[in-house]
Formats: sequence, C-alpha cells, structure tokens
Amino acid sequence: MVQKNMNYLKELRENKGLSYLDMAEMLGISKAYYWQIEHKNRRLYYDMAKKIAAVFDLKPDAIFYEETEEEKKDN
Repeated sequence: MVQKNMNYLKELRENKGLSYLDMAEMLGISKAYYWQIEHKNRRLYYDMAKKIAAVFDLKPDAIFYEETEEEKKDN
C-alpha cells in the first residue's frame, strides 16, 4: 500500500461542509494541529487516523492508503 495524497482528506472535509475548526473540535485537537495533519506537516498516528475516518464513516485505509497496481493484481 502507498500513502494517498492528503488532497483526498481535504476533498472529503470540504464535501461535508466542514472547516478546519469543525474537524479539530470533533477530534478534540487544536485547529492548528488538524491543519498540520492535512498539510502533512505533522505525523499522522493510527489512532488519529481512526478518529478522522470515523468522521466520514470510513476506514482509515480508505482515506489514507491505496493499493498499488501489483497488490490489486494479487487480489
């Protein structure tokens, strides 16, 4: 698996009409902390990835990772 571009996270957030502050409040973190995650200026830990994914009713892998072409062939 390879890491997806964080633009997908931004797209999900914007499609749901959420601001950085909205996300931060739902996750129990500061607006600056969330902004840093979305802009890849802060490391994303799995427990935070799970919290973010829950906001969108998705699994973390659906947001943050995608299968490589080789992995798709194996499945």
